[in-house]
Amino acid sequence: MKTSLPSLRINPRNPNHHIFRNNGRIWWLHYTLHCPDYTVQRVRSSLGTSCLAIARERRDAALAHLKIQARLGLPTPPLTFTKQRRAA
Repeated sequence: MKTSLPSLRINPRNPNHHIFRNNGRIWWLHYTLHCPDYTVQRVRSSLGTSCLAIARERRDAALAHLKIQARLGLPTPPLTFTKQRRAA
């Protein structure tokens, strides 16, 4: 089974690479998945924080997780960091 591969280029001169603010105060992670059918999927996930230091930590953890999954040949679904709401 072929899996999607994340495109994770790291720019050491830009400590905020792969994160951005989307017209607000919450930081978001964005990266690209290259799918086996030669399509590309852009993934954007909220990091669920307005703190830059926490956003960088969550980004680093997410990218490390994606790299491990890709090496193991496991699927790489979009990552989420926001708290799940309980059903009423």
